[in-house]
Amino acid sequence: MVGTEGQANSRRRRRAEGEEKPAIWVGYGKLAKLFRTRKGFTRQELADAVGYSIEQVASIEQGRRPAKAAFTEAAERVLGADGVLAELQEDVDRAKLPKFFQDFASIEAEAVSRFDYDPLLVPGLMQTEGYTRALFLSHYPPLDDETVELHTEARLNRQKVLTKAPIVQLSFIIGEAALTNPIGSGEVMREQLQRLLDVGGLRHVELQVIPSNAGYHPGLNGAFVLLETLEHRHFGYIETQEVGVVISDSAKVSTLGLRYGKLRSQALNVEESARLIQRLAGAA
Repeated sequence: MVGTEGQANSRRRRRAEGEEKPAIWVGYGKLAKLFRTRKGFTRQELADAVGYSIEQVASIEQGRRPAKAAFTEAAERVLGADGVLAELQEDVDRAKLPKFFQDFASIEAEAVSRFDYDPLLVPGLMQTEGYTRALFLSHYPPLDDETVELHTEARLNRQKVLTKAPIVQLSFIIGEAALTNPIGSGEVMREQLQRLLDVGGLRHVELQVIPSNAGYHPGLNGAFVLLETLEHRHFGYIETQEVGVVISDSAKVSTLGLRYGKLRSQALNVEESARLIQRLAGAA
């Protein structure tokens, strides 16, 4: 893991590049401070009431770090914020994501259906904490510890789509290589394979595996996502080397839809996919 010196270098690099903390963190912090002062609390009193340190409260109020949902819930109760801070929590969490992904994440939050293909990695919505953290720890150039934790939290927070109401129809097609490429330790991979079985067992989720020996198929050009929003608008998303592109052109989205349909026909069916994952989990 990156040590103190690495964190300091990362902070200097961000300042040199003119990177600012997300405006939503700053705005949330100002509101939290306003509610605290109106209540007549000192920072120490608020920290004691919500179970945080005074340094953590100061960082949140100054917009230097994002509030977690647990802080927001406690602050709402203690300060009587009438839901104002809670209303901002989703945006605070989204700002933890890499900048290139945030536009798509905003659209994803409104999805009624989502179709995901990834040939090499377990899709983010099905990743375990251990798998996610192993990916960010392997990032190059290395990320500082704080960024690893923020990105990990943000990715796991997105998984609320798996259980939120109204139910989102979800389909995942993953390459067999994503199941056999060891990310993290053996224990991390065993937990990840079990997680795939658990998520794949949900009634609104379909999980298929495309075998490594499937030959040529339209997914060899790379991963992509398709989704439909509450307003029945259709979008695509492709990502490579930390460049993410949201696709709204109807003809291009339609082409991705045709490719996804072809991938479904070439992948193992749901039952066959589950049996393959079970075998690999037993051997991991």
